[in-house]
Amino acid sequence: MIRYIVKWLMIASLAAGFAAAAQAEDFDIGKWEFQSSCASCHGTDGKGKGPVSEELRVPPPDLTMLAKKNNGVFPTNAVYETIDGLQTMPAHGSREMPIWGYRFNPVINPPHNVDPTYWKMLGPEQSPEVVVRTRILAVIDYLNRIQQK
Repeated sequence: MIRYIVKWLMIASLAAGFAAAAQAEDFDIGKWEFQSSCASCHGTDGKGKGPVSEELRVPPPDLTMLAKKNNGVFPTNAVYETIDGLQTMPAHGSREMPIWGYRFNPVINPPHNVDPTYWKMLGPEQSPEVVVRTRILAVIDYLNRIQQK
């Protein structure tokens, strides 16, 4: 149990470190991750009208409405599980959305490139699992910030 808590505290501190680094450099890492990994389907504004959205069997949802559809509360855990690939949506049939938990991991899915900035910020001793979680948390942070009121 303590190990689990320490792991999540480490992830939270890394996310905070990314946020501080992003502010210092005036660079929004969550927005960058979203634009490079999600916008082709969900659109640059997150409203589900990306350039390939019309080619999909199930239209991508408007990600700016997640909190509104959840009684005003952003569903952080559900979004994390969806991005990571832990949560499936049986009503949709087979999973069309890529499992980003695997794609973000440079060890599991070579030759996918990870921006060297990540490794510089995390340090050479950091595990790829932490990098994956941090990237997903950066996207979640960005999605939380673009929610419609």
